[in-house]
Amino acid sequence: MRIIFLPGSRRKSLSVSLGPVVGVLLMISVTAGLGAAFYGGLHYALVHTQDIRNSLRDAAGSVWKKELEAQIEIVGRTRIEAEKSLDAMAGRVSILQGHVLRLDALGSRLAAMADLDMEFGVDNPPGMGGPAPTVAQQSLGAGDFLSTLADLERDLQDKSDKLSALESIMMARSLKEQTHPKGTPVADFWMSSAFGFRTDPLTGKREFHSGVDFAGPTGSSITAVAAGIVIWSGPRLGYGNLVEISHGSGYVTRYGHNSKNLVGVGDKVKKGEIIALMGASGRTTGTHVHFEVVRNGEYLNPRGKMNL
Repeated sequence: MRIIFLPGSRRKSLSVSLGPVVGVLLMISVTAGLGAAFYGGLHYALVHTQDIRNSLRDAAGSVWKKELEAQIEIVGRTRIEAEKSLDAMAGRVSILQGHVLRLDALGSRLAAMADLDMEFGVDNPPGMGGPAPTVAQQSLGAGDFLSTLADLERDLQDKSDKLSALESIMMARSLKEQTHPKGTPVADFWMSSAFGFRTDPLTGKREFHSGVDFAGPTGSSITAVAAGIVIWSGPRLGYGNLVEISHGSGYVTRYGHNSKNLVGVGDKVKKGEIIALMGASGRTTGTHVHFEVVRNGEYLNPRGKMNL
Protein backbone atom coordinates (compact mmCIF):
# COMPACT_ATOMS: atom_id res chain seq x y z
CA MET A 1 0.00 0.00 0.00
CA ARG A 2 1.38 3.45 -0.93
CA ILE A 3 0.37 6.53 1.11
CA ILE A 4 0.97 9.87 -0.56
CA PHE A 5 1.25 13.09 1.58
CA LEU A 6 0.43 16.38 -0.10
CA PRO A 7 1.93 19.25 1.87
CA GLY A 8 0.21 22.62 1.80
CA SER A 9 3.30 24.34 0.38
CA ARG A 10 4.75 23.97 -3.07
CA ARG A 11 7.21 21.35 -1.93
CA LYS A 12 7.07 18.00 -3.56
CA SER A 13 4.73 15.35 -2.29
CA LEU A 14 5.95 12.46 -0.19
CA SER A 15 4.94 8.87 -0.51
CA VAL A 16 5.29 5.97 1.91
CA SER A 17 4.97 2.35 0.97
CA LEU A 18 3.42 0.00 3.54
CA GLY A 19 3.11 -3.67 3.56
CA PRO A 20 -0.22 -5.46 3.16
CA VAL A 21 -0.62 -6.27 6.87
CA VAL A 22 0.24 -2.78 8.00
CA GLY A 23 -2.14 -1.36 5.41
CA VAL A 24 -4.99 -3.55 6.56
CA LEU A 25 -4.34 -2.65 10.20
CA LEU A 26 -4.19 1.00 9.26
CA MET A 27 -7.49 0.78 7.41
CA ILE A 28 -9.10 -0.99 10.36
CA SER A 29 -7.82 1.67 12.74
CA VAL A 30 -9.12 4.49 10.56
CA THR A 31 -12.49 2.78 10.15
CA ALA A 32 -12.73 2.14 13.89
CA GLY A 33 -11.84 5.74 14.63
CA LEU A 34 -14.44 7.03 12.20
CA GLY A 35 -17.07 4.69 13.66
CA ALA A 36 -16.24 5.76 17.18
CA ALA A 37 -16.46 9.40 16.16
CA PHE A 38 -19.77 8.75 14.41
CA TYR A 39 -21.30 6.92 17.35
CA GLY A 40 -19.87 9.45 19.76
CA GLY A 41 -21.44 12.26 17.75
CA LEU A 42 -24.71 10.35 17.50
CA HIS A 43 -24.78 9.83 21.27
CA TYR A 44 -23.99 13.50 21.83
CA ALA A 45 -26.73 14.49 19.42
CA LEU A 46 -29.25 12.17 21.11
CA VAL A 47 -28.40 13.45 24.58
CA HIS A 48 -28.53 17.09 23.55
CA THR A 49 -31.69 16.50 21.50
CA GLN A 50 -33.41 15.23 24.67
CA ASP A 51 -32.16 18.30 26.47
CA ILE A 52 -33.52 20.46 23.68
CA ARG A 53 -36.81 18.61 23.83
CA ASN A 54 -36.93 19.07 27.58
CA SER A 55 -36.14 22.76 27.16
CA LEU A 56 -38.79 23.13 24.48
CA ARG A 57 -41.27 21.25 26.65
CA ASP A 58 -40.44 23.47 29.62
CA ALA A 59 -40.76 26.58 27.46
CA ALA A 60 -44.08 25.37 26.03
CA GLY A 61 -45.30 24.57 29.55
CA SER A 62 -44.33 28.04 30.73
CA VAL A 63 -46.17 29.62 27.78
CA TRP A 64 -49.28 27.54 28.42
CA LYS A 65 -49.09 28.36 32.12
CA LYS A 66 -48.91 32.08 31.39
CA GLU A 67 -51.76 31.78 28.89
CA LEU A 68 -53.84 29.86 31.42
CA GLU A 69 -53.18 32.47 34.09
CA ALA A 70 -54.16 35.19 31.63
CA GLN A 71 -57.39 33.36 30.79
CA ILE A 72 -58.15 32.88 34.48
CA GLU A 73 -57.65 36.62 35.04
CA ILE A 74 -59.96 37.43 32.11
CA VAL A 75 -62.60 35.07 33.47
CA GLY A 76 -62.29 36.70 36.90
CA ARG A 77 -62.70 40.20 35.45
CA THR A 78 -65.63 39.02 33.37
CA ARG A 79 -67.27 37.51 36.46
CA ILE A 80 -66.77 40.76 38.40
CA GLU A 81 -68.20 42.81 35.53
CA ALA A 82 -71.12 40.41 35.24
CA GLU A 83 -71.78 40.71 38.98
CA LYS A 84 -71.65 44.50 38.70
CA SER A 85 -74.07 44.38 35.75
CA LEU A 86 -76.41 42.08 37.67
CA ASP A 87 -76.24 44.38 40.69
CA ALA A 88 -77.02 47.36 38.47
CA MET A 89 -79.96 45.54 36.86
CA ALA A 90 -81.19 44.41 40.28
CA GLY A 91 -81.08 48.02 41.43
CA ARG A 92 -83.05 49.18 38.41
CA VAL A 93 -85.58 46.39 38.89
CA SER A 94 -85.93 47.50 42.51
CA ILE A 95 -86.62 51.05 41.32
CA LEU A 96 -89.23 49.73 38.90
CA GLN A 97 -90.84 47.73 41.69
CA GLY A 98 -91.04 50.94 43.71
CA HIS A 99 -92.70 52.70 40.77
CA VAL A 100 -95.19 49.84 40.42
CA LEU A 101 -96.04 49.97 44.14
CA ARG A 102 -96.48 53.74 43.91
CA LEU A 103 -98.72 53.40 40.88
CA ASP A 104 -100.79 50.77 42.66
CA ALA A 105 -101.15 53.02 45.71
CA LEU A 106 -102.05 55.99 43.53
CA GLY A 107 -104.57 53.91 41.63
CA SER A 108 -106.16 52.70 44.86
CA ARG A 109 -106.42 56.24 46.23
CA LEU A 110 -107.85 57.58 42.98
CA ALA A 111 -110.35 54.71 42.85
CA ALA A 112 -111.44 55.47 46.41
CA MET A 113 -111.70 59.21 45.71
CA ALA A 114 -113.70 58.57 42.54
CA ASP A 115 -115.74 55.83 44.27
CA LEU A 116 -114.75 53.30 41.60
CA ASP A 117 -114.93 49.52 41.92
CA MET A 118 -111.55 48.43 40.54
CA GLU A 119 -111.66 45.14 38.70
CA PHE A 120 -107.91 44.58 38.84
CA GLY A 121 -105.05 45.10 41.24
CA VAL A 122 -101.79 43.58 42.43
CA ASP A 123 -103.39 40.22 43.20
CA ASN A 124 -105.64 40.27 40.17
CA PRO A 125 -103.84 41.86 37.19
CA PRO A 126 -105.69 42.86 34.03
CA GLY A 127 -106.24 39.96 31.62
CA MET A 128 -103.82 39.59 28.72
CA GLY A 129 -103.23 36.87 26.16
CA GLY A 130 -103.51 35.85 22.52
CA PRO A 131 -102.90 32.97 20.12
CA ALA A 132 -99.67 31.01 20.31
CA PRO A 133 -96.86 32.36 18.08
CA THR A 134 -96.46 30.67 14.72
CA VAL A 135 -92.77 31.50 14.27
CA ALA A 136 -89.78 30.74 16.44
CA GLN A 137 -89.25 33.30 19.17
CA GLN A 138 -85.87 34.74 20.05
CA SER A 139 -84.64 35.53 23.52
CA LEU A 140 -83.73 39.12 24.30
CA GLY A 141 -80.04 39.92 24.25
CA ALA A 142 -78.43 41.83 27.10
CA GLY A 143 -78.51 45.08 25.13
CA ASP A 144 -82.14 44.62 24.12
CA PHE A 145 -83.05 43.75 27.70
CA LEU A 146 -81.40 46.88 29.10
CA SER A 147 -83.05 49.01 26.41
CA THR A 148 -86.46 47.51 27.19
CA LEU A 149 -85.84 48.05 30.90
CA ALA A 150 -84.96 51.71 30.31
CA ASP A 151 -88.10 52.23 28.18
CA LEU A 152 -90.25 50.61 30.86
CA GLU A 153 -88.67 52.77 33.55
CA ARG A 154 -89.37 55.97 31.59
CA ASP A 155 -92.93 54.86 30.88
CA LEU A 156 -93.61 54.07 34.54
CA GLN A 157 -92.12 57.38 35.66
CA ASP A 158 -94.27 59.25 33.13
CA LYS A 159 -97.42 57.47 34.28
CA SER A 160 -96.50 58.03 37.92
CA ASP A 161 -96.10 61.77 37.32
CA LYS A 162 -99.43 61.97 35.49
CA LEU A 163 -101.25 59.98 38.17
CA SER A 164 -99.73 62.21 40.85
CA ALA A 165 -100.95 65.29 39.00
CA LEU A 166 -104.40 63.71 38.63
CA GLU A 167 -104.43 62.87 42.33
CA SER A 168 -103.56 66.48 43.19
CA ILE A 169 -106.36 67.73 40.96
CA MET A 170 -108.88 65.32 42.48
CA MET A 171 -107.72 66.15 46.01
CA ALA A 172 -108.06 69.86 45.28
CA ARG A 173 -111.49 69.22 43.83
CA SER A 174 -112.47 67.11 46.81
CA LEU A 175 -111.15 69.78 49.19
CA LYS A 176 -113.08 72.42 47.30
CA GLU A 177 -116.23 70.33 47.52
CA GLN A 178 -115.67 69.84 51.25
CA THR A 179 -115.08 73.54 51.90
CA HIS A 180 -117.75 74.93 49.56
CA PRO A 181 -120.93 75.69 51.52
CA LYS A 182 -123.71 73.45 50.34
CA GLY A 183 -126.76 71.90 51.98
CA THR A 184 -128.71 72.75 55.11
CA PRO A 185 -127.57 72.99 58.74
CA VAL A 186 -130.46 70.85 60.02
CA ALA A 187 -131.72 67.43 58.98
CA ASP A 188 -135.45 67.77 59.67
CA PHE A 189 -136.63 71.30 59.10
CA TRP A 190 -139.19 73.62 57.64
CA MET A 191 -138.17 77.00 56.31
CA SER A 192 -139.87 79.66 58.40
CA SER A 193 -138.40 82.68 56.60
CA ALA A 194 -136.71 83.06 53.20
CA PHE A 195 -133.77 85.18 52.05
CA GLY A 196 -134.45 88.75 50.91
CA PHE A 197 -136.87 91.51 51.75
CA ARG A 198 -139.70 90.64 54.17
CA THR A 199 -141.90 92.13 56.85
CA ASP A 200 -140.02 92.14 60.14
CA PRO A 201 -141.91 89.77 62.48
CA LEU A 202 -141.07 91.94 65.47
CA THR A 203 -141.58 95.46 64.09
CA GLY A 204 -143.91 94.80 61.15
CA LYS A 205 -141.74 96.98 58.93
CA ARG A 206 -140.11 96.06 55.63
CA GLU A 207 -136.56 94.82 56.09
CA PHE A 208 -133.85 92.85 54.30
CA HIS A 209 -133.43 89.34 55.71
CA SER A 210 -129.78 88.36 55.18
CA GLY A 211 -130.27 84.63 55.65
CA VAL A 212 -132.72 81.74 55.83
CA ASP A 213 -134.56 80.63 58.99
CA PHE A 214 -135.06 76.92 59.67
CA ALA A 215 -137.48 76.11 62.47
CA GLY A 216 -137.39 72.93 64.55
CA PRO A 217 -137.52 71.48 68.06
CA THR A 218 -135.34 72.99 70.75
CA GLY A 219 -132.04 71.16 71.08
CA SER A 220 -132.02 69.91 67.47
CA SER A 221 -128.52 69.35 66.07
CA ILE A 222 -127.05 72.08 63.88
CA THR A 223 -124.28 70.91 61.54
CA ALA A 224 -121.63 72.70 59.49
CA VAL A 225 -122.51 72.81 55.80
CA ALA A 226 -118.79 72.74 54.86
CA ALA A 227 -115.39 72.17 56.42
CA GLY A 228 -113.60 75.17 57.87
CA ILE A 229 -112.25 77.05 60.90
CA VAL A 230 -114.46 78.53 63.62
CA ILE A 231 -113.79 82.29 63.78
CA TRP A 232 -116.62 83.21 66.19
CA SER A 233 -118.42 81.31 68.90
CA GLY A 234 -120.51 83.26 71.41
CA PRO A 235 -123.19 85.94 71.77
CA ARG A 236 -123.51 88.63 69.10
CA LEU A 237 -126.02 91.43 68.91
CA GLY A 238 -129.21 90.29 67.19
CA TYR A 239 -127.88 86.74 66.58
CA GLY A 240 -127.95 85.44 70.14
CA ASN A 241 -125.45 82.57 70.45
CA LEU A 242 -123.67 82.58 67.10
CA VAL A 243 -121.19 80.21 65.44
CA GLU A 244 -119.30 81.66 62.47
CA ILE A 245 -117.10 79.47 60.26
CA SER A 246 -114.56 80.51 57.60
CA HIS A 247 -114.30 78.10 54.64
CA GLY A 248 -111.67 79.84 52.54
CA SER A 249 -112.05 81.48 49.14
CA GLY A 250 -113.91 84.30 50.90
CA TYR A 251 -116.77 82.08 52.13
CA VAL A 252 -118.20 82.42 55.65
CA THR A 253 -121.28 80.75 57.15
CA ARG A 254 -123.19 81.86 60.26
CA TYR A 255 -125.49 79.89 62.53
CA GLY A 256 -127.48 82.05 65.00
CA HIS A 257 -129.99 81.86 67.90
CA ASN A 258 -128.41 78.64 69.25
CA SER A 259 -129.27 77.32 72.68
CA LYS A 260 -125.70 76.03 73.02
CA ASN A 261 -122.54 76.28 70.97
CA LEU A 262 -120.47 73.08 70.83
CA VAL A 263 -117.31 74.49 69.16
CA GLY A 264 -114.86 77.26 70.04
CA VAL A 265 -112.83 79.78 68.10
CA GLY A 266 -109.97 78.11 66.26
CA ASP A 267 -111.60 74.70 66.08
CA LYS A 268 -111.41 72.82 62.79
CA VAL A 269 -114.77 71.43 61.77
CA LYS A 270 -115.71 68.93 59.09
CA LYS A 271 -118.65 69.03 56.79
CA GLY A 272 -121.65 67.56 58.63
CA GLU A 273 -120.08 67.96 62.08
CA ILE A 274 -122.47 69.07 64.86
CA ILE A 275 -121.46 72.58 65.96
CA ALA A 276 -124.46 73.76 68.03
CA LEU A 277 -127.96 73.01 69.33
CA MET A 278 -131.05 74.83 68.09
CA GLY A 279 -132.59 77.43 70.39
CA ALA A 280 -134.22 80.86 70.63
CA SER A 281 -131.43 83.10 71.92
CA GLY A 282 -131.17 86.66 70.72
CA ARG A 283 -133.75 88.58 68.72
CA THR A 284 -136.30 85.94 67.77
CA THR A 285 -139.94 84.92 68.04
CA GLY A 286 -139.23 81.25 68.59
CA THR A 287 -136.89 78.28 68.21
CA HIS A 288 -135.01 78.24 64.92
CA VAL A 289 -131.55 78.64 63.38
CA HIS A 290 -130.76 81.73 61.35
CA PHE A 291 -128.38 80.56 58.59
CA GLU A 292 -126.29 82.96 56.50
CA VAL A 293 -123.81 82.50 53.65
CA VAL A 294 -121.42 85.39 53.02
CA ARG A 295 -118.75 85.70 50.34
CA ASN A 296 -116.26 88.55 50.47
CA GLY A 297 -118.68 90.52 52.62
CA GLU A 298 -121.68 89.99 50.32
CA TYR A 299 -124.74 88.08 51.52
CA LEU A 300 -125.72 85.20 49.25
CA ASN A 301 -129.06 83.44 48.98
CA PRO A 302 -128.40 79.95 50.40
CA ARG A 303 -131.44 78.66 48.56
CA GLY A 304 -130.18 79.86 45.20
CA LYS A 305 -126.50 78.99 45.67
CA MET A 306 -126.97 75.73 47.51
CA ASN A 307 -130.11 74.31 45.92
CA LEU A 308 -132.03 74.13 49.17
